[in-house]
Amino acid sequence: MEYISAPEAAKKWGISERRVQKLCEENRIPGVVRFSRMWLIPKDAEKPADGRHTRRKMKDGENN
Repeated sequence: MEYISAPEAAKKWGISERRVQKLCEENRIPGVVRFSRMWLIPKDAEKPADGRHTRRKMKDGENN
C-alpha cells in the first residue's frame, strides 16, 4: 500500500496540515499509520466528512 504524508494530504484535500493531523489522531481516516512523529495516510484515502456541521431539518412553513 502506498502512503502520503499529512502535508501532502492537506494540499490534496484543501485543508490545513494541522486539521489532517487532528483527523488522524481521532482515527477518522481509515488505514492511517503513525510512524515515529509522522502520520502516513493511504494514497487512495478520501477526505472525511466534516463533522463540525450538521444539516438541520426544517419544520413545515419555515423558509431558508
